[in-house]
Amino acid sequence: MPEDEVLGPIDTVVVQFPADSRGTATTRALVTLVELGTVRLYDLLVVRKDASGKCVEVDLDGDRSPPLRDLAVLSGARSGLLGTEDVDAVADVLDDDSCALAFVSENAWAVPFVAATFSVGGEL
Repeated sequence: MPEDEVLGPIDTVVVQFPADSRGTATTRALVTLVELGTVRLYDLLVVRKDASGKCVEVDLDGDRSPPLRDLAVLSGARSGLLGTEDVDAVADVLDDDSCALAFVSENAWAVPFVAATFSVGGEL
């Protein structure tokens, strides 16, 4: 199977931060991974949980000063893979008065390995 028809492993990552975090270093690292072609970013969302336990999805482009606001440079990565159920799942594990980044990405670095494996009849 040609490499252009192969996908690398797909992961969903959830990372919790303090409520007031800008996400500067995290944004820089994720942008670098995308620019280097190490990962392909398919979807991204930010969730905020207040001190009373109420959880909402953050609009990185619309909120005046959202948590993890530096991630706004990646806000176009919305494929629809993450939705309301995922916000609820993140809310279940998120501490009060915090925020979280959730994203879905493909491990693009693994595509040559996957293609080679398929080419000799291997399965993942």
